[in-house]
Amino acid sequence: MKMQDPQVEATSRAADLADVRVTSSSLMTTGEVADYLRVKERTIYEMVARQTIPFSRATGKLLFPRRLVDAWLEAQTELPAAGIASAPPIYAGSNDPLLEWALRQSGSGLAVLARGSSQGLEDLAAGRAVLAGLHLLDPDTGEWNRAAARSHLPGTSHVLIHWARRTQGLITAAGNPLGIKGLKDAARRGLRFATRAGGAGSTRLFEVLLARDGLTMADLTTLDRPAETHADLATLIETGEADCGIGLQAAAGHLGFLPLVTDESFDLAMTRREYFEPPIQTLLAFARSSPFARRAEHLGGYDLTELGRVLWNG
Repeated sequence: MKMQDPQVEATSRAADLADVRVTSSSLMTTGEVADYLRVKERTIYEMVARQTIPFSRATGKLLFPRRLVDAWLEAQTELPAAGIASAPPIYAGSNDPLLEWALRQSGSGLAVLARGSSQGLEDLAAGRAVLAGLHLLDPDTGEWNRAAARSHLPGTSHVLIHWARRTQGLITAAGNPLGIKGLKDAARRGLRFATRAGGAGSTRLFEVLLARDGLTMADLTTLDRPAETHADLATLIETGEADCGIGLQAAAGHLGFLPLVTDESFDLAMTRREYFEPPIQTLLAFARSSPFARRAEHLGGYDLTELGRVLWNG
């Protein structure tokens, strides 16, 4: 697969920094970032015009989050070929039944540490993982994952590869005995919702779907402890601890399922270097096999048409 030349001028918009929690002391002005990088202010304006440095116009003027500038600067650093520790062979990010099965069956050698999409991007950026899975919706644009990747992975060393389109919806008990018609109906009747953790992409999607119905999480009756995975959420419903919850069709199994989103994009982020290394190439090769296709069909709710397509080349 041909990768874009890292010197090619970026054409995407500036990273969406809405999720970055910063204080005023961590934001630098144009003059301050110029002093920090030991360049002239004119150079900073040129870098902003080319979108080659992380910046924000959220307040109407240019500001530069120090944490992202540091991460961007580190990504530009040329290191010696030897003596630098590699990231551990870990997949971090969102829970996906098909991907985690493929990671094991392919012999990729990657361990799974699924703690949510946002945490996975942070682990990847910090060098605590070589691969991160995400499904983060930008509610303003309706775009999946690119804005999150640009925000969490500044610099020019990462790529985003498409894995699958997935179907998410409302999981209910088998046969839907409560006759649940949708989110608004379940909320109005005070039914018990199983939820996911705050950093999970499913939680962000849930909040967007609630907003479309004029609701928030505060309008729901929810369990005290969030489910760690889609399978855990389905189990809470199957055992009667919850009445319903937002989850994957692939995790619903024999339970009831009301589809709400049929084109969610689940994608994989990694460095360019790791893309060409054996663990990820082994995984992608297995994803083109007949056993993999049969597994996806068995689970249900997956569209693999564009698996492997490069979506973003930082």
